[in-house]
This record gives sequence, structure tokens and C-alpha cells, in this order.
Amino acid sequence: MRQPFMAYENDSDGFTTGNLHIKNGIDTIMIEGSLHITKDKEGLEAALKLKRAVNAAIDALKRDRNLPDFLGH
Repeated sequence: MRQPFMAYENDSDGFTTGNLHIKNGIDTIMIEGSLHITKDKEGLEAALKLKRAVNAAIDALKRDRNLPDFLGH
């Protein structure tokens, strides 16, 4: 089983679903491309992968007690 996406933990993890590429970073998560979420099992799996990545980012941001107002990127 693949390890869960650990948002903001490193600069090397990432994955692709459809034509959507999600790359981890220490201070930024990059989401590039497009994703067609079709009304079938494949579409469900694609949507769930995206949801897990976004949820991981939200959870990591909520846990950070020293979250800056703006990084300036």
C-alpha cells in the first residue's frame, strides 16, 4: 500500500492523477494540469486522490501554530 501524501513534509513526494500533477514542497504544494472527474469508478478514484491531497494540506496548515500571514511568493 502506498504511503499517504504528507503535505509540506519534503520537496520530493508527489503523484499524478489523470493529467493533474501534485508535487509536495516544504512551503508550497504545486498542483498543475487538468483532471476530468468522470461519473464512473475511475472518476471517483481520481476525485478521492485529489481530496486526500487537499485534506492533507488543510490538516497540516491547521496544525501549524506558527503559520505566517503570507510567505511572499
